[in-house]
Amino acid sequence: MVEPTAALRGHLRVPWLAYAALASSMALVGSYVGMSRVLVAAFPVFLLAWLRFGMAALAMAHWVPRAADEPPLTRHDRVLLFWESFLGNFLFSVFMLYGVKATSALAAGLVMAAIPAAVALLARIFLAEPITPRMAIAVACAVAAVALLALARSPAGRADAPWWGYLLLVGAVLCEASYVVIGKRLTGRVSPRRISALINLWGLALVTPFGLWQALAFDFGAVPLAIWALLVFYALAASMACVWLWMQGLRHVPAPRAGVFTVMLPLSAAVVGVIFLGEPLAAAHAVAFALALAGLLLATWPARSLR
Repeated sequence: MVEPTAALRGHLRVPWLAYAALASSMALVGSYVGMSRVLVAAFPVFLLAWLRFGMAALAMAHWVPRAADEPPLTRHDRVLLFWESFLGNFLFSVFMLYGVKATSALAAGLVMAAIPAAVALLARIFLAEPITPRMAIAVACAVAAVALLALARSPAGRADAPWWGYLLLVGAVLCEASYVVIGKRLTGRVSPRRISALINLWGLALVTPFGLWQALAFDFGAVPLAIWALLVFYALAASMACVWLWMQGLRHVPAPRAGVFTVMLPLSAAVVGVIFLGEPLAAAHAVAFALALAGLLLATWPARSLR
């Protein structure tokens, strides 16, 4: 057995902080996805998105300027920032909210289970990152966990659901996978905080025409104070904390491995449903969590030392 050098030991060191950032980001996303049901009942979808991006823009204004040690944005960086926001912020929110509304929670859970596989596939195509056998098994565990969780939450989907509702959910999966892959490109040149602020500004610009249109006919005085407080949490968690944590972890983790952590999104959404929405907890949920944990261990456990 050859003793690894100091450089090799550093290379093989497990980035636990990066893993924690990725898992926390997706857990936050799942929590506000679950709570957004309350917000969607109080606000129209585009108005809700407009208020979210606007509040986050005020909170992240000091993140926009470039740091002294950070290179200026190239034209390629600006293009990636636009697509990161358009796909991962704007379209993902619209597709997911309208898709769930048109189909069912079961359909959304089953389709969301494909996010890790979609990330690995897009990373293989656009980043040339290999999919190892262990990573493939980890992805399979994540998909199986969320699929089982979705099946346990509802006995059957709605029979009258339109075909375009399922198409919107598939589009949301591809948008989230694109968000992961594009973010991997950006983190090599732009700081996570600045990425968060810039893609939030793009999201605000994209949704403003639709948000103003719905705001003209909306009665803001009828919204309770508790809903406004929940909206502030949603804005800061969705546009600030989640994006920063995700970009921070993505700097140190390959995109296919990071994609496995998206399993935390529907799992945490289910936890919110059980605790806050009173959904029943079945034995299938425990099996789903066990599968998700197995997938995370397979994805994050350090490889054996080189001989």
